Amino acid sequence: MTRFSVEVDDEVMAEAQRELGTRSKVATVNEALRLAAARAKVREAIAELDSVKLDLSGSERSFRFNGGRDLDGLAERARREAAEAEGS
Repeated sequence: MTRFSVEVDDEVMAEAQRELGTRSKVATVNEALRLAAARAKVREAIAELDSVKLDLSGSERSFRFNGGRDLDGLAERARREAAEAEGS
């Protein structure tokens, strides 16, 4: 492990510690660096996914309720089933 000496804004450090749930400056810096590296990997993964062409034609036949979810119908069904369960 390499040791560095850096000046850090104490207010920003305190905010970062609250956000990250870390207790020490070293832990906060290490977690911030880990998150920055992970963010770069996520950007790369999203770029890969964006490069894939998807053909969704005909996908509406994969769902019931006329090509989508009828949330009102689902909510009504849930209420009816809950009422029936209470009556049992």
